[in-house]
Formats: sequence, C-alpha cells, structure tokens
Amino acid sequence: MSMTDPIADLLTRIRNALQAGFPVVEAPASHLKEELCRVLKQEGYISDYAREEDGKQGILRVTLKYSSERTPVITGIRRISKPSLRVYTGKREVRLVRSGLGISIVTTSNGVMTDRQARKENVGGEVLCEVW
Repeated sequence: MSMTDPIADLLTRIRNALQAGFPVVEAPASHLKEELCRVLKQEGYISDYAREEDGKQGILRVTLKYSSERTPVITGIRRISKPSLRVYTGKREVRLVRSGLGISIVTTSNGVMTDRQARKENVGGEVLCEVW
C-alpha cells in the first residue's frame, strides 16, 4: 500500500508513542525523515535515532525523551505543509512558534533546519512541521 504523506505518518507515530509512553518508535526510513530526526535530536526533543537496514528501504528507530516525572518532552507536534497544500515561507516571514518556546522545521536550499537557523542564515523554504 502506498503512503501519501510519509512525514505526517512519522509525526503521528511519534505523537501516538508519546501518549502511550513507549520508549522507542519505528518507522520506514527515508533521507528527509532522518534529517527531521537530526533536527529534533539537535534541539533536545528526542534522545536518539538510528537507521537500520532491512534489505528494503530501512527502518528508522527513534528513541523518545521523557522528563523525570515520565512526561513527554514533546507536548505537541503538528504537520504544517501537506501534499495537498504546500506552505512556503520567505526569508522575512519565518514566524515564531508558541512565542519562541517551540520550533518550526523548515526545508531550505541549505538543508533541513529550524526556524531560528533559517532566520540566522536569511533563507526561506517549505515549513514541514511545528514542535513544542
């Protein structure tokens, strides 16, 4: 069965695993999903991620992060740009998420980065998702 939005599938798997309290979530791997996980790890929203080969496209294993009280570090994660409606932002219109308490993940010509890095490098691009 083909999947129309693999990024939304990854975000939904992460959201559901956090609500269920799972330590690890698995999803089919792709280069864009790895870059998204790299940004989430760099910003401290997940503990780690690893790609494992299975003879097909590979499996992306994401280790989720919880506080000492077992509450998830990620309180919300939302897909912005969808296959049916792409959302692009210019270099001057990159907006803050939750008054700067969250991040948007943007794919630019310089790679996948946070909204903060996009403003610093003065580039715009497609807004993939918001995390807070």
